[in-house]
Amino acid sequence: MKRRFFTLDVFTATRIAGNPLAVVLEPGGLDDAAMQTIAREFGHPETVFVFKPDDPAHRARLRIFTPGREIPFAGHPTVGTAVLMAHLDGGAGKRDLVLSERIGPVSCTVAPGGEGGEASFVVPRLPERLGGVRNPTALPSALSLAPSDVGFDGHAPANWTAGNSFTFVPVRGLDAIRRARPDPSNWAAAFGPDDPHGAFLYCRETADPAHHFHARMFAPAMGVNEDPATGSAAAAFAGILAAGGPSDGEHGFVIEQGYEMGRPSLINLSLAMRSGALAQAKVGGNAVIVTEGTIEA
Repeated sequence: MKRRFFTLDVFTATRIAGNPLAVVLEPGGLDDAAMQTIAREFGHPETVFVFKPDDPAHRARLRIFTPGREIPFAGHPTVGTAVLMAHLDGGAGKRDLVLSERIGPVSCTVAPGGEGGEASFVVPRLPERLGGVRNPTALPSALSLAPSDVGFDGHAPANWTAGNSFTFVPVRGLDAIRRARPDPSNWAAAFGPDDPHGAFLYCRETADPAHHFHARMFAPAMGVNEDPATGSAAAAFAGILAAGGPSDGEHGFVIEQGYEMGRPSLINLSLAMRSGALAQAKVGGNAVIVTEGTIEA
């Protein structure tokens, strides 16, 4: 059966940059194994299958697969699918829509334009700290780094989640983060058999001084050796930034990622602080349609 699909590049307004995404629009009759196989066939960090929503107030119900497993929520599939839905619906005006994911309803705002557009979503679950890393002494070698490369300004490795769990690893600067590589022989010692969704490395030094953080993300257990842009990690990163004690009000950050892969990506992250606590976080960015076709499956 022929099934219509689109691919998009997300967290960029330029094709062949950002994070690639496949969106299958006609998944009826596919079982879990078939969707997993299709996700492996596309080989993108995530593939989305768009179903009719159970709630008529929602635009669509999504299932999201990496090449290795299904996940309950992800940032670049949310942004990319929201932009695609607005493009297919037509019209040029900014609009709100809700995408149903396994984590729950995700509220999006979309401004379509040309063959793409811009979208943001309210993080559906506020970030939660899951504690320290399993084996801090093994962490640098698992990332091909020296112990002196890890940590800066009171930032230490920690596990956080906003739907997908990540180990957040602060790195002292661009030189160190560019040298990082997953080391399979040491990965299990650092992360264990039940590893988080990935290791998100970040530093304050950036390639572009207009940006706030430089990041990389490795998730070999999910079939994603490196991810060009990780929106669900940015969602959890809001918890780290909020823990730093910013003043009440709105705060905006730009995270650059994917530069080492030749796929530069920009993730917009905003925090709303109320009474000294994180009240809301939003993740957003651009997306552009790259291909349209059918897949026989």
